[in-house]
Amino acid sequence: MSEPVVLVINSGSSSIKFQLVEPGSGRVDGSGLIERIGESSGHLVYHYDGGVIERDDVIEDHTAGLHAAEEVVAEAGRSLAERGVAVVGHRVVHGGPVFREPTLLDDAVVAELKRLSPLAPLHNPPNVAGIEVARRLLPDVPHVAVFDTAFFHTLPEAAATYAIDTAVAHANGVRRYGFHGTSHEYVGERAAAFLGRDLEETNQIVLHLGNGASVSAIRGGVAVDTSMGMTPLEGLVMGTRSGDLDAGVILHLIRNAGMTVDELDDLLNRHSGLLGMCGENDFRAVRAMIDDGDPAARLAYDVYVHRLRRYLGAYLVELGGADAIVFTGGVGEHSAILRRDALAGLGGLGIVVDPDRNESPDGSERRIGADGSAVEILVIPTDEELAIARKSIALV
Repeated sequence: MSEPVVLVINSGSSSIKFQLVEPGSGRVDGSGLIERIGESSGHLVYHYDGGVIERDDVIEDHTAGLHAAEEVVAEAGRSLAERGVAVVGHRVVHGGPVFREPTLLDDAVVAELKRLSPLAPLHNPPNVAGIEVARRLLPDVPHVAVFDTAFFHTLPEAAATYAIDTAVAHANGVRRYGFHGTSHEYVGERAAAFLGRDLEETNQIVLHLGNGASVSAIRGGVAVDTSMGMTPLEGLVMGTRSGDLDAGVILHLIRNAGMTVDELDDLLNRHSGLLGMCGENDFRAVRAMIDDGDPAARLAYDVYVHRLRRYLGAYLVELGGADAIVFTGGVGEHSAILRRDALAGLGGLGIVVDPDRNESPDGSERRIGADGSAVEILVIPTDEELAIARKSIALV
């Protein structure tokens, strides 16, 4: 009997990622990306066992995008109906205080997700758009929402609470929710398994580093702190996001630069971080600029590493020491220089990188710490789609 297939959908503001996953084996039957939705020329690429299908065409909206996904899957050999999709798993960025577990989607849940949109105005509306379209296209298949924030609902109140007026905070849902939770949870579990240790007895610091970036402190498989907050804007320096910022800077820009809320939103989310400091948000391009002697890129990188090390130190204290430091995400998995610099000079804390292991091009789960390192240092590739697929099939 063949294994059931899960269709995983990650719907963004102008893109849709989709993947057909066998949750037990982890086998990917097909993986696609639709970009530039609503623009003058859209792009679709679909990878499957028989090859690659790629085309450019106008993709007016998410409905057209998911129809295109349905068509390209059929073109590759078998339609979604013929593949026997058992469940559709949707990535949803913000579950607010309401959703703490994978949730079966119905009209009432979708309405509640819309109500939560002010907490994640850049992310939840496109997530919901993808859900609504997919439910129309596949009405006879159960749909499940898996939330980025769910893993962090365990944060202690001291870690989750902002020091503002309590009544104002409660009335407006202001607290730390955390994001990238699906990745942090998956990577933490894989790291413990790699080390042959019980998850419940392993303290880890997980660094999810990509265009978006976050770090978490995980005690015995339970999240106790994380760098992202009420929104994915707080914390580490990111590709286009500022990360931590004195709130007074916002007041200063309103009073002295006359900036509006929308202008500040655009500045902090889309034109800050690495992009704001040196004009480039791709980490590889920033490193190339540094190699060419660009001082702005050098400073941007130094700020990035400084912020990362500050969180690392804080979480080592919070956990009372870590059994493992784990790198994941596009930057975390592929930048040996970043890993080296982030952990440089920490031998006194029992954290020692092995240069040869660190620079190995091996893309699998691996140890990069020196033999004498008291703290394990690992690279664990993340697989959020597989995690979503497994959570979705488990629910239904």
